Formats: sequence, C-alpha cells, structure tokens
Amino acid sequence: MDLYCVMGNPVEHSRSPHIHARFAELCGQQLEYTRRLVPIGAFAEGVASFRREAAEHGNIASGCNVTVPFKFDAAAIAQHTSERALLAQAVNMLRFEADGSIHADNTDGIGLVNDIVRNAAVPLAGCELLLIGAGGAAAGVLGPLLDAGASRIVVANRTVGKAMALVQRHAALALRHGATLEAWALDEVPGNFDVVINATASSLAGDAVPVRAQVLRPDALAVDLMYGPAAAGFIAWAEAHGAVGRDGLGMLVEQAAEAFEAWRGVRPPAAQVLAELRASLAVGQ
Repeated sequence: MDLYCVMGNPVEHSRSPHIHARFAELCGQQLEYTRRLVPIGAFAEGVASFRREAAEHGNIASGCNVTVPFKFDAAAIAQHTSERALLAQAVNMLRFEADGSIHADNTDGIGLVNDIVRNAAVPLAGCELLLIGAGGAAAGVLGPLLDAGASRIVVANRTVGKAMALVQRHAALALRHGATLEAWALDEVPGNFDVVINATASSLAGDAVPVRAQVLRPDALAVDLMYGPAAAGFIAWAEAHGAVGRDGLGMLVEQAAEAFEAWRGVRPPAAQVLAELRASLAVGQ
C-alpha cells in the first residue's frame, strides 16, 4: 500500500486526510493518508520514522504534505526543490522517489491561482493585485500569481522592509513576465485593485482589516487565505464595501489536488470535492 500523510504540530485540525481520501475514491487510487504529529525540532526524524515504519509493514511511504511549523524544515531535507518552492523559501509537499531521494514543492500558490481562475472564474491575466502581508503565506503565493499574468502586484506589510525583501526575491520573475512589483506600507498603498488577497492572520486574531477600503475596486475579488470563521472578518469587511468575498477553502482543496497529481499522475476533480466540503461545513459536519 502507498502511504501518505500530513505532518505538523498541531495537526489534528487538518482536513487533508478527508480531501485526499475523497480524491483517491473518485480516481480509483489505492492509498492511505493519515495525520502525523511531529515534535517541534524533529521534522527530519519524523520523515525518517514515517518511511521506516511503512517499510517495516510492507508498505511504501510515497510522500507527505507539510504544515506549520515545518515548511522551512521540509525544504532543508530535500535533494530536489522546485523553482516556486525555492522562491517561496518554504515547502508544503514532499515526494519520496524510488531512488531514496526527496523532491520538494510548494503547491499553495498554484492552488490559490487555480481557485481564483477556475472556481471563482476571475481572470488574473492583466489584473492589478494587492497582496497583504509578507510572511510565509504571502511568500508561498507571490510567484504563482506572477506566473498567472497579473500586470501589477503590490505587496503591503506592516514592516516595509519585509515586503521589500519579498519583492526583491521575485524581481527577476516579475521582469520575465513584464509585471510591475512594488512594496508599500499598509497605510500607504496607492490606488485600487481588481483582486485583494489577505495573507495575514488579521481575521483570526480579531484585528481590524489592515488596509483602507479604498483599495477595493467595485466588484473586486477579496480573498482571505484562511477559511471558515477565521476568514469571516475580512470577508464581511470586503462585502460591506462592494467587493466579492472568498475564503481560502478552495485554495486548500486545489493545493491538495496539485500534490495528489504530483504523487499519483492523476488529476482529481477538485471542484467536486470543494463543493462537497463546503456543503458539509455548511451543516456543521
């Protein structure tokens, strides 16, 4: 049996086992996907234990997803790393190769892009986009947003220096795509935008939205990378100012679909699983 898991601390909240089990069912794939709680500071040993235990029981550890706080640790143990993961400086997916090596990728950003373009039906090509935050979540999505063809992206952060560092790291990619990439303080963001993405934890912390409502164009798409109650504050703010609010549940499912395809060579029906998951959450399951 091919084994997969999600590794984190905490990890009991993760919906990944349900998502991947449903993908496997719909695609006719035989696999097992579980949660593994890994002690802080012991990620490499956690991976080694997963692979060793699988082999001891006649199974094959084929890959894992990685959640907080191990996305930086995961990058350190890989022999091969995708360009987008290198730019993000963080990893959320490992694939264990037959030769024993580890391939690392970050599917968060392409998951967000696919959710916006496919599920929300909002084109990113040629759009002007505001990315709020410059931490790990923002770093994970900036490269794929540039790849999707946004013509201008502003990264706004409380600490401007952190936003500038993220912009500088992606400057060559922006130049390759002919895109304008800027860094601004949260209270100094110029202009308004077609798409606004909240990559901070402001909603989760109960804080006010850290930018002015003037950044929203009429009918702009406003996405919080959190989902459920954690995204409610940002979405309510956006909708109160004439924008279309969206949470990060679609990104969660789409990034899982990218990992599933990388592992199994089969593209799962992400839109179907997203619809099912939204329906189950709506009735409190």
